[in-house]
Amino acid sequence: MTSKDRGILIVLSGPSGVGKGTVCKALRQCAPDLVYSVSATTRAPREGETEGVNYFFKSREQFQQLIQDNQMLEWAEYVGNYYGTPRKFVEDTLSTGKDIILEIEVQGALKVKQTFPEGVYIFLLPPSMDELENRIVGRGTESKDAIRTRMSVAMDEIRLMEHYDYAIVNDHVEHACSRIQSIIVAEHCRKDRVVSKIKQWMAEVK
Repeated sequence: MTSKDRGILIVLSGPSGVGKGTVCKALRQCAPDLVYSVSATTRAPREGETEGVNYFFKSREQFQQLIQDNQMLEWAEYVGNYYGTPRKFVEDTLSTGKDIILEIEVQGALKVKQTFPEGVYIFLLPPSMDELENRIVGRGTESKDAIRTRMSVAMDEIRLMEHYDYAIVNDHVEHACSRIQSIIVAEHCRKDRVVSKIKQWMAEVK
C-alpha cells in the first residue's frame, strides 16, 4: 500500500474535565470505522482487561527499551508506572488505510506533534471556564485546593491551543462528535493528501 492510501492520525486533547473521554465514547458509536489508539503501560492488568484491547501490558524493562528505541510517540510516568502511545500500533493502523484517534493530555499531544507533524490536532474546549469548573466539581472527587490547581492548569493548557489545527467547543457531545467527523472528511479531501494520486493518473494518461 502506498503513502497515498494511508489513514490519518487524529489527536484529540484539551484540559482535564472538558469531556474528552465522553466524546470519544460517543464517537465509537457514530464512527465505528475510526480506530482508537491502544496505550502501553507497566501497571498490572485489572480484572477484565485484555492485552491489545485495553492496553499493551509491558514490563518496566520492555517499556524502557521502547523509549530507548524511539518506539513511543509520547510517554509519561505516573504513580510509579509508565504510560504511553506505541508508535508501531499507530503506524500499522495508518498503513492499512484506517484513521486512528489518540485521546491524550495536552503535553502528550505536543510531544506527538514533534514526531508526527502530519497528524490532525484537535483541541476540545469547554463552553466556558465556569462550566469547566462545574464539571470538575460535579465529579465529587476533588478538594477545593485541587480544583483551583486544575483550573490553573486548564488555563495554561488553553494557551497552548495555538499549536493545534482545530478547536471544538464541547457544548453538546453529539455536536462535538459531528464536528470531529466533519474535520476528518475535510482532511481526506485536502489537496496534499490526493495530489500524488492525481499525478499518477496524469502520468498514466501520457
